[in-house]
Amino acid sequence: MTPAPLVILLVVQVCLLLVLLARLMPGYSRRPPVAPRTTPRTDTTVTVMVTTLNEVSRVGPCLEGLMQQDAPLLEVLVVDSRSTDGTRELVQAAAARDPRIRLVTDEPLPPGWVGKVWALENGLREAKGEWVLGIDADTVPAPGLVGAVIDAVEQDRYDVASFSPQFRDQTAAERFVQPAMLCTLVYRCGAAGATQPPPDRVLANGQCFIARRDLLLAHGGYSVSRASWCDDVTLARHLAANGARVGFLDGSRIIQVRSYASLGEMWREWGRSFDLKDATPLWRRWLDVALVWAVQALPLPVLLALGAGMLTGSVDLATSPNAMLWRALLLVNGSALFIRWFMLVALSGSYAERGATFWLSWLADVAAAWRLTLSTAKRPKAWRGRAFEHLATS
Repeated sequence: MTPAPLVILLVVQVCLLLVLLARLMPGYSRRPPVAPRTTPRTDTTVTVMVTTLNEVSRVGPCLEGLMQQDAPLLEVLVVDSRSTDGTRELVQAAAARDPRIRLVTDEPLPPGWVGKVWALENGLREAKGEWVLGIDADTVPAPGLVGAVIDAVEQDRYDVASFSPQFRDQTAAERFVQPAMLCTLVYRCGAAGATQPPPDRVLANGQCFIARRDLLLAHGGYSVSRASWCDDVTLARHLAANGARVGFLDGSRIIQVRSYASLGEMWREWGRSFDLKDATPLWRRWLDVALVWAVQALPLPVLLALGAGMLTGSVDLATSPNAMLWRALLLVNGSALFIRWFMLVALSGSYAERGATFWLSWLADVAAAWRLTLSTAKRPKAWRGRAFEHLATS
């Protein structure tokens, strides 16, 4: 590579590294992970909504966790989209053990809606609690979760909040790739528990998403995100832009999510939405892609190339006319790689199991940047086996 392209690379990396530092700095004073609440509280009520479509292999631990919740849990609405795999029977058996659980069948999916969002809309119409808490079927709520999320939103006066989970039961291959993909989210939006960002940078997690029921109804329920592949972020940013106080907190002590069945499934399903395409303008998404490539994916290859050049003599840090450029590239890319290693330590609490592949996941940063690029360039057509061809080009 000639010096001119390297100068351009250096300038881009310096600019985007400064952007990254500005995004990460609030994380130094972020709130610690939310702790479970060990005692009931009766001053408010919460409706939990779980959406299901053929989730018999995953929803059992979720329901078991919800049955261990104390007040303020009022009811658990399992909104099912006509499952055929035994999910409905499993939910009915759980309802026989705990009368707070109720099976609801959503209406036929109307045009222009993603299935999960339509199920949430149906659940909202049935909900009686002052708060509605969306929980995904593949999560495992810890005892004290419901009280904990109410404590958390009241502490910071949030109208809406969501909570990042702790990942568990991942394969070694997933623990190599998925942390690199997760790191791109932190680089693009900041850390969970940090000070509230501007509305267009708010991050959310639909696996554990709570909002005031009256607020949702006043803003049209879930309809604003009806066609969104990142419905949680779309809804959170819409509410934040309209004056709601929205939080994104570390929920690694109160909720876990079980891994996908394979690395391939994780690669496909994460890639469906993690570019945040329906909540972020196109120009900003591509700017975020550039940032991830410049300060997450490329530093290691650049450092390896410089090291190889020093071994062969083509890179001379002392007497070469380009010595200042080589040293600047070493400094900038070394700093970026140090930040990346620091982020790995910061994210370690989000993984129940880590192992060698987790600690080596920075080696998968190029793959994560490539997946983000693909996600940004292409609109998905399906979600967990359910096709939405009518949304693929909308």
